[in-house]
Amino acid sequence: MSAGAGGAFGGSRGLRPVPPEKGIFPLDHLHECDLEKKEYLNCLKTSGHKSEKCRQFSKKYLQCRMEKNLMAKQDLSELGFRKQSEMEASGDKNNETIDK
Repeated sequence: MSAGAGGAFGGSRGLRPVPPEKGIFPLDHLHECDLEKKEYLNCLKTSGHKSEKCRQFSKKYLQCRMEKNLMAKQDLSELGFRKQSEMEASGDKNNETIDK
């Protein structure tokens, strides 16, 4: 058996791991966004895991992560949230829908 046939744990040598499409998503070790995360998770539990009912909490959580540099800053419309001006124009201030 040749030692050069594979990596230390049986993987192929020379293959590089592919990074995630959106880059890194660091863990919140300092618990900077715990409140927002807990609000979102509680909403999911009480709504029977219907994420569309918890979008405002999801948005708050993502905004917190961006503000604390725990994820890359990105326009929320690129993450499926409508812009405030679009919501007001449609008269939809409480419910956000995913743009398809």
